[in-house]
Amino acid sequence: MGFTRRDFLALAGVGTLAGIAGCTKPEQKPAEDPGNGPQDSQVDLEEFKDLALNEGAWRYDEDNDVYYQLGLAYCKSPATKTYESLAVFVPGKYFSAEKNGDTYRCTVDEKAVVGGFTPSTAPILMPVNTGTLSPQISPTAYSYDGLAPFMQAGCIYVYAGFRGRSAGYDTASGKNELYPGGSPWPVVDLKAAVRYLRYNAGCLPCDASRVFVFGFAAGGGVSAVLGSSGNSALYAPYLESIGAAMHDAKGAALSDAVFGSASWCPITSFDEADAAYEWAMGQYSAEGTRAEGTWTRRLSQDLAGAYGDYVNEMDLRLSDDTQLTLDVTDGDAYAQGSYADALLSVIDDSATFFVQNTAFPYAYTPQRLTEPSFPGDPNLAATRASEAAQAPVATDADAGAATGAPDTGATESGEAAPAATDGAAANGSAGTAAADASADFALPSGLTQVQSTIYDSAQSYFAALNEDYVWINYNRSRQSVSVSSLRAFSEHLRPAERPASPYDLPDRSSRLNQLFGIGEESTLHFDSVVAGLVKANADAYAALADWQPDYETAWEDDLEKVDSLETGMADRVAMMNPLYWLSGHYEGYGQADVAAHWRINEGLFDTDASPCAALNMLLALGKYDGVADVAYTPVWGQGHVLAERSGSAVSNLVQWVNSCCGIA
Repeated sequence: MGFTRRDFLALAGVGTLAGIAGCTKPEQKPAEDPGNGPQDSQVDLEEFKDLALNEGAWRYDEDNDVYYQLGLAYCKSPATKTYESLAVFVPGKYFSAEKNGDTYRCTVDEKAVVGGFTPSTAPILMPVNTGTLSPQISPTAYSYDGLAPFMQAGCIYVYAGFRGRSAGYDTASGKNELYPGGSPWPVVDLKAAVRYLRYNAGCLPCDASRVFVFGFAAGGGVSAVLGSSGNSALYAPYLESIGAAMHDAKGAALSDAVFGSASWCPITSFDEADAAYEWAMGQYSAEGTRAEGTWTRRLSQDLAGAYGDYVNEMDLRLSDDTQLTLDVTDGDAYAQGSYADALLSVIDDSATFFVQNTAFPYAYTPQRLTEPSFPGDPNLAATRASEAAQAPVATDADAGAATGAPDTGATESGEAAPAATDGAAANGSAGTAAADASADFALPSGLTQVQSTIYDSAQSYFAALNEDYVWINYNRSRQSVSVSSLRAFSEHLRPAERPASPYDLPDRSSRLNQLFGIGEESTLHFDSVVAGLVKANADAYAALADWQPDYETAWEDDLEKVDSLETGMADRVAMMNPLYWLSGHYEGYGQADVAAHWRINEGLFDTDASPCAALNMLLALGKYDGVADVAYTPVWGQGHVLAERSGSAVSNLVQWVNSCCGIA
């Protein structure tokens, strides 16, 4: 291919994407200015007047100088009042206010400055505060806890509720009717919230074109979809069904495109997620559902091969137009080729950055995060505790389990914690240490951690990794690291802890089976790749252990079902896939307004997802017209967490937002 793995490129550093790219894209139209699109003389200018923000209903936190409003319905016909509303938090300096009883009438003070922003330049930040696509409740109470970094930076913080991975009953309305949930409703609801903000842009101190969304895990996948699917026609019937604002009070079309998308450990692109997991991790395991003699082991191997075919069809390219491919090889499925080299280069460069920037002694603390806790809803912790107490026992796919750790003492609940960069222990012998919580907000809910192991030097750390055989090479003089193969990396640090076909399980028991359920059919199959393999290989699979006769038609039957708007499964899967609009492999390519700014962080020890989702997004964004920059950070030593090389997730996010807006 004309390049070596070590020459491929240094992807590990945070910064503007350089040298790696996706399919060449036809010229992209610029995103519509919110509220400044073409006017339609046929529209009813008062159609969305009920969504107008009441400028006299602001409440004020005098101690912290914050104005806020809660419970703002962002669509005319919400399916559920519990979720389809939002809260807005505004730095006090942006408003001139007149007190009226318990509330304030606020007008924008155009001369105000907070952080590096003014009322005409301030961005809007919107968290997608779920790692498992559970629904996000709109706040019913106010607390300043956690808001300080956003308010002090001069951002407008908007906490929008949205429906989650399943249908449900609205306790607020008392109706006995099941409201629709699952794909694509979480994205639809957040798009409606963005449109609401732009409908009311005239009375908010912000630049409504600068909307940033951010999330973790499956929430990071939603953030990526929001960033890639701006104004996509696929969502129009869904938005219209809930009465989302489609034009402003002057008749100008409104946009739901966002300015920036940030994600940690994104779980997304569900059309190929099972195949990607088996290619990167599952094919190297012979445990559990991948044990010899089981039909799911054969399925795992077939999925790994299918992913190789997918990569070769994707037309993923470098900036010099070199196509990335995978080669057919004996033994492991498609384990070699320029695409595999690209992934190995990411791993090598991240490990090299780690050893060059880590002070030893170094404490390795496995951690795993289930749900993040971005601020905005003071009832969140109690709500999640209540939901957890009432929830059924999680399946193996939901549990996530543990990564393999450099030492042998990691428990089943843990994954990697932030790498210590300031000398985690005073001594140089193995011992234990507790991980510190973020300085910006409390330890996230759902975070589990286990005993730390301390390494007194880089040599002892890599010696522990190479305990069974030498697979990771540490060049002490050059301070560089290289990994021998994807198999070795997976077996030692990113093993397949989820069962075979982890997202679309044979018994339909995963959270993503819920995401694609319809009404009372709360879980359904959705993976057309698995469906094709089952159809082609049913006789061979049936001769192996654990096969059930009803599997033969289960996927095919489910893939034929449509949702309440008569949308088929293939389109529902596409509507949760950012690549659908970013890659020429898909019909949606070039048919949406894509965010200009992207931030993608992943823990390289994350066993909940394959490393392919982040890499493919990076590749596809590389040559997409209108994408200004992609800050990509694979973090060695961390797993399924808010992975950062240093500092906290919140402070780094705010710094990134500032840089996207031209603030040093």
